[in-house]
Amino acid sequence: MIEKERARTIYRTMNRIRSFEQKALDLFEANKLRGSVHLYIGEEAVASTVCSRLKTTDYIASTHRGHGHCIAKGADLDKAMAELMGKATGYCKGRSGSMHIADLTQGNLGANAIVGGGIPIAVGSALASKLQHNQNVSVSFFGDGASNEGTFHESLNLAAVWKLPIVFVCENNLYGISVPTWQSTSVKDISVHAQGYDMPGYTVDGNDVEAIDEVFAKAYERAAAGEGPSLIECKTYRWMGHWTGDPQPYRTREEVAEWKEKCPIKRYRAKLLEQGLFTEEELNEIEAAAKKEAEEAAEFALNSPEPDPAGLLNDVFYEGGAE
Repeated sequence: MIEKERARTIYRTMNRIRSFEQKALDLFEANKLRGSVHLYIGEEAVASTVCSRLKTTDYIASTHRGHGHCIAKGADLDKAMAELMGKATGYCKGRSGSMHIADLTQGNLGANAIVGGGIPIAVGSALASKLQHNQNVSVSFFGDGASNEGTFHESLNLAAVWKLPIVFVCENNLYGISVPTWQSTSVKDISVHAQGYDMPGYTVDGNDVEAIDEVFAKAYERAAAGEGPSLIECKTYRWMGHWTGDPQPYRTREEVAEWKEKCPIKRYRAKLLEQGLFTEEELNEIEAAAKKEAEEAAEFALNSPEPDPAGLLNDVFYEGGAE
């Protein structure tokens, strides 16, 4: 059983992510949000559980489906929503949009539009931590499609050779855009790739908070102790299309409905009630607070100013002196 306060954090984070993503979808459908977004709805257990064990100084590198990771690592919903809407008050002053949000104050090295692009970035931060002799651990989030990229294999190999403090977390939502894993990937469980790089590999139910927490605790402890990396595959499912305009001809409504029955939030809610950690009223309050926060974030973003065109070239080049 997860201790009460961390269980509260996980449940709160899951609901904050769900509410934020749903509000982002509402804004997109109302033509108030620029561009498309890749929603994390249905996968909330992974980021919420993993990041509940991380320190502020630990690092994460995210993906094109990165809002959930950003929020789980401590993102302010106001700034995150403003960034999605391209406003000056966003985390990156409206320049990153949905797929490149970063917040170094929380150890968030950024989302990444390139499939597998964040994996070597996380390895780099892990190398920096080792060279600096601190206790920081890096986590690389990526999808099943990224496991077929060269950056994945190169990164696992280097991390293993140098025994870097990193945990590789694969969120296997069964589809790389429209291609199912059984058509694109030669192995049933992506975690078996760990064997080729002499590191522990785990495959867990990505909708089960306690299952994720159990294996991540081992991987985090191993990394922090200087014993090297681990690979965790979390099998989960995205409820929505690959992007907000995806017609989804590659999967059936029945399949989506079946996975919605496995909702990670409802599942963990039932577990918390069964364990007697919280009452129905307490969990209802957490859910209501998350919805209210998302609504307020939307209002903040809608009322925020557009970036000033005069600052177009700001932050493009490094303007400081040599150190």
